[in-house]
Amino acid sequence: MTATPRHAPFQTPTCTRPADADVMAELARLERLAFRMDSLFRVPQTDIRVGLDALLGLIPGIGDAASALPSIHILYRAHRMQVPRGLLARMALNAGLDWLLGSIPILGDLFDIGFKANLRNVALLRRHVERRAAPERQGPPRSGAAPSD
Repeated sequence: MTATPRHAPFQTPTCTRPADADVMAELARLERLAFRMDSLFRVPQTDIRVGLDALLGLIPGIGDAASALPSIHILYRAHRMQVPRGLLARMALNAGLDWLLGSIPILGDLFDIGFKANLRNVALLRRHVERRAAPERQGPPRSGAAPSD
């Protein structure tokens, strides 16, 4: 009996090779981290979700620096997953905006609640991984199939 892999609650990954399973497991870990940082708690009587990023931002001085560490980890893991430089730059821009604007007292905390840079970044990463895997899953065309234009 084989153990079933743990997946993020967001989407069920599909994979065809062990390397794909490793990438999808890493992506699931990053999605859980992003969820904790950006949407862990729901504000009672509203649909507004806040995470540890917004709560840490309330601590003057070190809060925003501490909340930047998980963002940097997501960027590092994306780099290790060999994402294109353009995508990595976009993710870094999201993280930088979150840190820079989030460090403004009070307004920055509101920005943190709405922007959710970590969730944006893992969504970009997931889209990249799925697009990269899509041609591999399609395989060669079947014989007798009409060519697509």
